[in-house]
Amino acid sequence: MSENELILNTEKTFEDIKHIDENGIEFWYARELMITLGYKDWRYFNAVIEKAILACKNSDIPCKDHFGVNNKMVQIGSGAEREQKDYKLSRYACYLIAQNANPRLKAVALAQTYFAVKTRQQELTEEQYKQLTEDERRMYNRKIVTDRNKYLFDTAKSSGVRDYGKFNNAGYKGLYNGETADDIAKRKGLKEGQPILDFMGSAELGANIFRITQTDELLKDNKVDNEKDACNTHNKVGKAVRETIKKLGGTMPEDLPTPTKSIKQIEKEKKEQLKLSDKNNKKLK
Repeated sequence: MSENELILNTEKTFEDIKHIDENGIEFWYARELMITLGYKDWRYFNAVIEKAILACKNSDIPCKDHFGVNNKMVQIGSGAEREQKDYKLSRYACYLIAQNANPRLKAVALAQTYFAVKTRQQELTEEQYKQLTEDERRMYNRKIVTDRNKYLFDTAKSSGVRDYGKFNNAGYKGLYNGETADDIAKRKGLKEGQPILDFMGSAELGANIFRITQTDELLKDNKVDNEKDACNTHNKVGKAVRETIKKLGGTMPEDLPTPTKSIKQIEKEKKEQLKLSDKNNKKLK
């Protein structure tokens, strides 16, 4: 296996056990992470978590933002139940756990690299996002859509999907009141081959991010294993997102304005601006 393949497989392993809450925030369950890292006994893994929590405290970072207690009742036989300790972990918490875990375990060594890299690439805070221009928000959200779609289509494949166009349209039809990708492109007045996602504003892209992440989560949680149910799930999520927008008094996706510039055009202009800025700076030296 090549280094690139190993990196991709490692990323998929930890992304497969990632969850997304109702606010679109990613998290991992400690007990699922424990198994993925190669630990078999909760006592030993809990000791690692406690070391990670201490490291978080020593860095003056609020632990409750990264290590959320998530105890649950589990059956232990004869109908009896007992409370089982668990945590909802942020990506940063996973990084600290990996750094304090047993490095002799191969999965731990891979996790240390994966979470170290990904933590540095963590998403913007809400305050940072508010400070972005609309073009910057579009570029940021478009990248998230691209990244999340990779995992959705991997999950869809595992769920029995073979016709990805049909699967994709099922989600769009739910979110856009029956419109397919082609319908959306025609309404936006796009030329053949122009990606509809490149001609969406930040709010419209945000609605699609929610559609993508929640579909990925449901396909996994419900262990969907056939294309029909996968498409129905995608359509159901699309409709649910649409209903949420309606309840909040927001603008329906199809009624949002279509930007005049594509994401690619904005990115090109940004690169040209940077080149010009670099050129001017060299002249001043």
